[in-house]
Amino acid sequence: MTLPTRGFEVEEFARRTAAAQEKMAAAGLAGMLLTTEPEVRYFSGYHTLFWQSPTRPWFLFVPAEGKPIAIIPEIGADLMRRSWISDIRTWSAPDPKDDGISLLRELLSEYEARGAVIGLMKGHETHLRMPLGDYERLMAGLSGIKVVDCTEIIRALRMVKSEAEIAKLAHICAIGSRSFAQVPEFASEGQPLEEVFRAFRCAALTQGADDVPYLVGSADQGGYHDVISPPSRRPLARGDILMMDTGASWDGYFCDFDRNWAIGQADDASRRAYDVLWRSTEAGIEAARPGARCSDLFQAMQSVIAELDDQGGDVGRLGHGLGMQLTEWPSHCAWDETVICENMVLTLEPSLSYGDGRIMVHEENIVVRAEGAQLLSQRAAAELPVL
Repeated sequence: MTLPTRGFEVEEFARRTAAAQEKMAAAGLAGMLLTTEPEVRYFSGYHTLFWQSPTRPWFLFVPAEGKPIAIIPEIGADLMRRSWISDIRTWSAPDPKDDGISLLRELLSEYEARGAVIGLMKGHETHLRMPLGDYERLMAGLSGIKVVDCTEIIRALRMVKSEAEIAKLAHICAIGSRSFAQVPEFASEGQPLEEVFRAFRCAALTQGADDVPYLVGSADQGGYHDVISPPSRRPLARGDILMMDTGASWDGYFCDFDRNWAIGQADDASRRAYDVLWRSTEAGIEAARPGARCSDLFQAMQSVIAELDDQGGDVGRLGHGLGMQLTEWPSHCAWDETVICENMVLTLEPSLSYGDGRIMVHEENIVVRAEGAQLLSQRAAAELPVL
């Protein structure tokens, strides 16, 4: 596979912005104020780990016409100037008394003068990422502006990936697949679980991942009991079922899938649970076609899970969107009527319970094409592997 190019061409950001502005016009929005990392990066290409510090807020304003405007701490100005953004307004941060508020008010005052409607993400899976007190002070000084929820605009754009985005996602999924293929080389009876996790991270980085910020899992006799634990020092024992779920990243895009193994031997209940989940995933792959709904994917997977567990593990959903974030919209739930579109990248993540509190989860990553689902992760073995 050809190594994808890091970053994007300017035309990619121009297309994203134009598509957003078309939707904004239909909704009567004069602009959108964005405050969170994926959205700022989506429209600007501004990619930095500095977002992990909560000290400074960052803002991007997408007007009804023209390029986005960045209002950011001065420490980020040089990096932002390397993006396609040309209007960059900065302040010396942190400044608890005025962390960009004056600059925002100056920008938005012209919109207040004409009673404009501005979009801000308020919906599910969003957050403000600026002090609530600062936001209240900003709005108190701009009482003529009406602020409405623009989550659906951003959601519709980000759920459908460009070919350049899909190339990055395919690349990190291939890295994840190669890393999982190496697990038999370092996971064995007597190996402390935390060492297995550490070895996996090293394998993923050696294979070319930029980072492995998400790696969870578990191991226990006859099956594990949760799927989000950090590793313990407990040595792997014969009869354990081991699961690892990784969210490795490359150029700001994630893979998100897991694998299961038995240590030394597998009991019949675990073998059956694995078989049900593998076939449930097959049903999800078959159902993932343009025009289907997320609820259809849920029902397709749940119908197989019900052979063993009519509650489906009760985890709330059986997969989700994938991209710049480990989990994105939509959700494969009975209630999610989102229509599946070509070039959506999704996880299929059926799970079940199978007695004595034991659970099992199986996950794959796919991209939806016109003819159906295309696997991005290398398909797991059809039978529970034994190490």
